[in-house]
Amino acid sequence: MNDLNPEQAIGVFDSGLGGISVVRALIDLLPHEHLIYFGDTARVPYGSKSKDTVIRFSHQISSFMLEKQVKMIVVACNTASAVALERLQQNFDIPIVGVIDPGSKAAVKLSPNKRIGVIGTSSTIRSGAYRSAIQKLDSAIQVIDQPCPLLVPLVEENWPNDGVLKQVLQSYLKSFENNTPDALILGCTHYPYLKTAIQEVIGADVRLVDSGEETAAEVQRVLAELELLNSKNGDPGKHKFYVSDFPQKFEETAARFLGRPLENLFKVELEVLEAYK
Repeated sequence: MNDLNPEQAIGVFDSGLGGISVVRALIDLLPHEHLIYFGDTARVPYGSKSKDTVIRFSHQISSFMLEKQVKMIVVACNTASAVALERLQQNFDIPIVGVIDPGSKAAVKLSPNKRIGVIGTSSTIRSGAYRSAIQKLDSAIQVIDQPCPLLVPLVEENWPNDGVLKQVLQSYLKSFENNTPDALILGCTHYPYLKTAIQEVIGADVRLVDSGEETAAEVQRVLAELELLNSKNGDPGKHKFYVSDFPQKFEETAARFLGRPLENLFKVELEVLEAYK
C-alpha cells in the first residue's frame, strides 16, 4: 500500500445500477474524492450466479480498477460482498470494503432490544450474510429477514409512491408486525430510494439503516486512518462511470439514481474484462 496517494480515485463496483446509491452517499460525505464506478450491466444479476462465477467477475472488475490506479475498492454489491470480499482482500494489496459489515455494525448499535430486521433480494437473504455478520458481532441478537424481490424492478421503473407500492411493501413487511425490530437494514443498494415509503409502512419507531451511507462512513474512516483522504484545494471530485453494456434507459435511470446528469460514461467490452485473470 506504500504507493497509494490521496489524489487517487476510489473505485466502486456493483453488478448493475444499484451501487450508484453508494456513489451518491460517497459524494455527499466526501465531496473532494474522485470516484470510478463500474456497473456490470451485461452480466447482471449476480444473485443467480454460482459463488465461483461471482468471485471471478469481482476479481476481473477489481483488476480493471487497479489498472485505473484506484487507492481503494468499494464492493457495492450485496452478493459480491457476501461471497467475494474475503478473496478480494486476500488477492489485492489495497483497502477493500463491502456493504454488509458497515450496515450490520450500525444496526447492532441501534438495537437495545436485540432485534434486527433485514430486507434484501432473494439471493442476499438466502446467503445469510447479514445474519452471519450481525450474530458474529452479538450472538444474542434475533435477526428477522425478508426477501423483497419486487422492489428492485419497482425502483428501476420509477414506480410512483402510490397504493401499489404501499401494498407490495405491506405484504413484505408483514413478517415484522408481531416482532418489531429496533432497526431495519436496507440490504440492497436500490432500497434507499424507497426509504420514505418503507418508513411509512414499518413505522416511525423502527430505525432504517442505509448500508450505502454506512459504507461511505467506513470508507471515510479507513482513508483517514491510512492518511489517504483527498482534500487538495477543496476542489470537488471528478467522477467516471464504466459499464459492460448500455441497457435500455440506462443513462436516464442512472442519472435519476445519482440525482444529477451522468457525465464521463464509458463502455468496457466483455472481452476486455474477461482478459483479466
